[in-house]
Amino acid sequence: MAAHKKLRSDIALIEPDRIVLHGLDLCRDLLGKINLGDMAFLQLTGRRPTAQESAVFNAIAVTLVEHGMTPSAIAARMTYAGSPEAMQAAIAAGLLGMGSTMVGAMENAARMLQEAMPDPKAAGNIDALARKLVKDHDGGSIPGIGHHFHKPVDPRAPRLFEIAAENGFGGPYVSLMQSISRHAAAGSPEPQPVNAPGAIAAVASELGVPWPIMRGIGVMARAIGLIAHIREEIDDPMTREIQARVGEEATAHLRRR
Repeated sequence: MAAHKKLRSDIALIEPDRIVLHGLDLCRDLLGKINLGDMAFLQLTGRRPTAQESAVFNAIAVTLVEHGMTPSAIAARMTYAGSPEAMQAAIAAGLLGMGSTMVGAMENAARMLQEAMPDPKAAGNIDALARKLVKDHDGGSIPGIGHHFHKPVDPRAPRLFEIAAENGFGGPYVSLMQSISRHAAAGSPEPQPVNAPGAIAAVASELGVPWPIMRGIGVMARAIGLIAHIREEIDDPMTREIQARVGEEATAHLRRR
């Protein structure tokens, strides 16, 4: 009978008198010396970021914290109204809605970029690759391109690209995403700008974040935003109004005239 593989984790060592994370003492090396974004980078990569990586990664995280009354924010508020004793359930409800069209879109865009360009050091003709990717989607939706509300430009994307370039991360993935946008626009009557998930996918790919965990950055950041929505719901509730209006408007056509 084959021996069981030994269980192993290199993330943390918890002992009675110390806590060690990725080889760094929590109390001596990290507390008071690292911000939340850099801590997230440490957890994801196993090392502290450089100053340039910190600026770019924190910009990505800040971008993802809040985007108004999204379905996930509404779900969090409604769940809290029904279960105020369990804030974590409300936050979880909001996070569960982060699928392929809400925040999770960055995962789809990153997968497209990284699978099309597995070795960015050997990128080849980026313009030709972008043209091929647009053709492969045959006029359909392209991950990371276009936005239903932000028109003609998603203001978050150019700012993220600017921060990436300032810190030395305006590389081939960014170029590919921007080139995809240009080729998509050439065959469309509507503008086809890079949206925030597309920009994040490109910039995070420059940082070396693999696409399968890309959505996790959004989950981490958006949890902060959902807590803000719950706090506002506590101070100034809107869920009963939402419930009343939905009930009234959704069944109005069924009522006797």
